[in-house]
Amino acid sequence: MQRVLKMSQVHPNPRQPREYFDQDALNELAKSIDKYGLMQYIEVRPDNELGGYEIVSGERRWRAHKILGRTKIRANIISEKSEIQRFKRSMSENVNREDMTPFEEARGFQRILDEEEGATVESVAADFGKTTTYIKLRLALLDLREEVAKHVEAGTIGTQAAVQIAALSHANQGALLAKFARGEFASDNEIVHFAYAMRQQQDQAVLMIVEEMTDDERQQRSTAQRKTRGTLDRIEQVRGLLDEIARTDPMKLAELLEGQAGARLEQLDRVAESLTKARFQVKQAKAHAEARSLVTINPDAVSGIQHDTEREPAAA
Repeated sequence: MQRVLKMSQVHPNPRQPREYFDQDALNELAKSIDKYGLMQYIEVRPDNELGGYEIVSGERRWRAHKILGRTKIRANIISEKSEIQRFKRSMSENVNREDMTPFEEARGFQRILDEEEGATVESVAADFGKTTTYIKLRLALLDLREEVAKHVEAGTIGTQAAVQIAALSHANQGALLAKFARGEFASDNEIVHFAYAMRQQQDQAVLMIVEEMTDDERQQRSTAQRKTRGTLDRIEQVRGLLDEIARTDPMKLAELLEGQAGARLEQLDRVAESLTKARFQVKQAKAHAEARSLVTINPDAVSGIQHDTEREPAAA
């Protein structure tokens, strides 16, 4: 049923999923409503406890009316539904908005799982047109320490890094945050790699300690170290050959290659691809080396187990 209601008759739902409303975005919406009118009615339901009507969806439009000083608003009055159903209706309107924070989404999804009978991650994903992985990654944010969560909400730590951090124990989250506070991460990507390395080491039953190795194990380790370091040294030598090609005039190169330029370019592309993969592995190795001095081992860990929310960081 559609009606024109007094603004004083309408009030927000205190348990709606949105906790933050961007003032600039509200001002833009108010200008649009002032110029073109209200294109979509808000939805309300009769509030038998407080009186008047409670907003089910459209609180941004109601707030824009307040900015404009309007005394009335067009509303669609819907039939009484359960609190969780009203919450889901409000959530569905907001979940795809850019200004709904990941934590608002996470808390909303968790509330549905807690309060709706029979709700599962799969059913929540289907309700909101998301993948189950998306829902799990949002829910993972609820495992963050409060101090870390504040940085994520402030935007100083990105969502991808936050998901990796959330997989750590609270003690290891604290160790990572202390490193972050000292300014030791140059980018969010570095946090991702470091947190992932900590997670892998955290979930090992024990870290290999050199002093506890047998003589054979020490010998094997020493041989492997020399081989790997020697390989990287030879790669550095190849760099000189590449620099020589890089300094050659393109017209001169075309003459020297005599029709092989295309094949030789493919050759270099293969080299570049291998270099990218090798660089990624060494970047991970650096993160592991740094994490080793900070990580607290989970005494109940079983090596090799991965949680649903764990993802390897992308190569960068």
